[in-house]
Amino acid sequence: MLAGLRLADEGIASCLHASAWALPESDLIGTLDAVHALEQRLAALKLALVREIDGRGTPVAHGASSTAVWLRERLHLSIRAARRLVGDADAINAAPAAVRAALAKGVVTSEQARAVADTVATVHDQAGAAAAQKATHLLLDWAAQFDPPVLQRLGERILFHVAPEIAADAERRLLAAAEERAERHRHVTLSALPDGRVRLTGSLDSEAAALFRAAIEPLCAPTGADDGRSPGQRRHDALADICRLALRTGDLPDHGGDVTQVVVTTSFEPLVGRLAAGSLDTGLRLAPETVRRLACDANILPAVLGGNGQVLDLGRQRRLIAGPLRRALVLRDRGCAFPGCDRPPRWAEGHHIVHWADGGETSLRNSVLLCRAHHRQIHHHGWSVRLANDGRPEFLPPAWLDPEQRPRRNAYHQRC
Repeated sequence: MLAGLRLADEGIASCLHASAWALPESDLIGTLDAVHALEQRLAALKLALVREIDGRGTPVAHGASSTAVWLRERLHLSIRAARRLVGDADAINAAPAAVRAALAKGVVTSEQARAVADTVATVHDQAGAAAAQKATHLLLDWAAQFDPPVLQRLGERILFHVAPEIAADAERRLLAAAEERAERHRHVTLSALPDGRVRLTGSLDSEAAALFRAAIEPLCAPTGADDGRSPGQRRHDALADICRLALRTGDLPDHGGDVTQVVVTTSFEPLVGRLAAGSLDTGLRLAPETVRRLACDANILPAVLGGNGQVLDLGRQRRLIAGPLRRALVLRDRGCAFPGCDRPPRWAEGHHIVHWADGGETSLRNSVLLCRAHHRQIHHHGWSVRLANDGRPEFLPPAWLDPEQRPRRNAYHQRC
């Protein structure tokens, strides 16, 4: 075996030294196909070797805690790749001979072979050996057309082809088991990162996943041609919008149900001028502009400290744009007032035109409704807003966008 592999290695080495650019297109494609087939044949041999090494207990004899750990050290694999290799070796070894032969001939990939092997094992358990044999041949035929994920999905319905008399009942049991497994393993984890961000991970059951998709997908669309956010960033912002809407309903338990509450801790001098960097009550630090933006639609508890850290004053909740004032804003602005935005009032936040830290008051003439994305535009990207003579908000773009800074208005929200 080693002698044969040395000959193969010499042949591959000669190919590596050849110039691919000199090949005509037909030979180039044919060589790629040959290399791919050879790669699968080598995978079949590799899996057979791993299975034999594992069966002999060689890794444990060499002092490793498992075959996967031994492979990680021996072949310098990640532990995940090593475990996958052991699993593939076991699955292919237990598969029908036709699956192993197809992989050895290079007509299926190792991923396809694993998909077929897993499906055939399930069919054997549910419908017996005859149905498993039919499934093997059918799946190997499909492997000539479909990649592993599609092959896996086709395998989920294979019983309707090879054992229709039990397929419906088997599918019902599989679905029930899948739902039970999803319910058992459902979770959401929030992990704090050193820089103040939070990593969100989890697994949703099918019902929760459907609810989540229904709620978040309408909010994930780009806001316009100039929306530079990635899909992941749009999903992030949509999730934040959903949370804000839920908080505004007032229907959450006593622990929630109110808009964001930010405890800003600062010294007296920055407080009477402009807000400095702030701290949330969780201890996380916020940049000054972020504090000012959050403060527009939040309950603020300014904790004023003296030079030695003594608490001089813990102010009342104030500056919240809510109640009659918010209703008046909705009647006036009809939604996000930023030019071209169609977000309705329930997705909008109240923004102080002249910020409270700069002496602005909480009143209708000093407020405007903005959605989350355009609230950030105002605070971070050079836009400004003012009320025109007719009492309607108009927006001045930054000079880099419009050197003349001509006022713009929202024409989307039609008025009676």
